[in-house]
Amino acid sequence: MRAMVATHWGEPREMQLMELPDPEPGPGQVAIDVRAIGCNFFDILMVQGKYQVRPPLPFAPGGEIAGVVRAVGPGVTSCKPSDRVFAMLGWGGFASLALAPAAGVVRMPDAMPFEHGAAFGIVYQTAYFGLVYRANLQAGETLLVHAAAGGVGLAAVQIGRALGARVLATAGTAEKLDIAKQHGAEEAYDYSNPDWVDHVRHATGGRGADVIYDPVGGDIFDLSTKCIAFSGRLLVIGFASGRIPTIQANRILLKNIAVVGLHWGAYRQHDPDKIPQAMQALFALYERGAVTPLVSSTRPLSEAAAALDEIASRRSVGKVLLVP
Repeated sequence: MRAMVATHWGEPREMQLMELPDPEPGPGQVAIDVRAIGCNFFDILMVQGKYQVRPPLPFAPGGEIAGVVRAVGPGVTSCKPSDRVFAMLGWGGFASLALAPAAGVVRMPDAMPFEHGAAFGIVYQTAYFGLVYRANLQAGETLLVHAAAGGVGLAAVQIGRALGARVLATAGTAEKLDIAKQHGAEEAYDYSNPDWVDHVRHATGGRGADVIYDPVGGDIFDLSTKCIAFSGRLLVIGFASGRIPTIQANRILLKNIAVVGLHWGAYRQHDPDKIPQAMQALFALYERGAVTPLVSSTRPLSEAAAALDEIASRRSVGKVLLVP
């Protein structure tokens, strides 16, 4: 097997493409011949040693893959060799053959290509958990999605629209604003100019957004508190800006708002039954065309560093994939 391996904490460009022995699945594991790999911002943090999970060195990053089951370990009954699957794993996905825990392996709908499978798992799960389980988004409410052309942002736009919400969006370029509108946003604003706050107020008749979905943090979080509705929910997804914001508790009290966090990976440990429930709901949305992954870039495994740089530099839209 070939794998892109981090031998020490550092930058993605320091990873090495290695030939390694093919691993055999142990109890509760599935060996998957990888056809497509989804890249995520947390892959960068993991290679740098800045993520909340620090794998033992050396390791291959990569938390989501799609492919064909080669073999299953003892005790695995949920899938079998030759099944088309996608899998969500902690790391190890930047490879031509990967081991995944059986609990994270899901058989793909027949009509779903491998590229959509690799682009589907984590970002759509994150958006669904955030909007449905954490923010309790209701039909008819106004949802504001920041970084709406990125992976988790575009998934939130599509899911919010599918749930019957009115969707507003922010992004950093004209191209990204157009993409957000093409995928369900009614209006989209450039968040590099702080007047997006006034645009949101105007679009909502001064009321503000009922739910704000924020994977950016920093100044975007701070400004979001100025255009959130009474009893609104400010959903904290991540901190792509690099600054973790704070908020004074009196602002939460005076506007009667909730600041709600989402760490999707923690559900694997604390409430794993919700993950397959969400997946079935997402499959239903996919099969009726309500959500469709946007893949903006596909690169060979050897160009993993360049793929991650697309994400880090915010040049990417939708999902960036690798193919082994």
